[in-house]
Amino acid sequence: MSDTNTAPKTYTIDDLKANQSAENMWLLINGKVYDCTKFLDEHPGGDEVIISEGGKDATEAFDDIGHSDEARSQLDKLFIGNFDGPSKVSSSSTQTGSKSSDTRASLLNNLLFPLVAVAAYLIWRIYFAK
Repeated sequence: MSDTNTAPKTYTIDDLKANQSAENMWLLINGKVYDCTKFLDEHPGGDEVIISEGGKDATEAFDDIGHSDEARSQLDKLFIGNFDGPSKVSSSSTQTGSKSSDTRASLLNNLLFPLVAVAAYLIWRIYFAK
């Protein structure tokens, strides 16, 4: 019997640097280490995108692309452990930043654009309609 409540293994920056080739590719994203070796051939953006981030904190690059929820859920299958040390980008600040920009974009699309369209119609109606 195996214990399903065992703590995940912890990896260091040296572990990451030792696993940054196409034959063995580990990435650090939001304080978690993922073995992406088997996923290199499947990655829609090509393997070179992942390989360029190997051996370092890839959080910013991962978040900047705007991966879907489905892509984020695929990380669960690749998880091998936690990172022992500081990472450049914390998961809480990344999540807050992306939600904030999503909220602003949603506000512009759902509120501002219709208001401008109504205002333009009213101006046209008042000044140009006979």
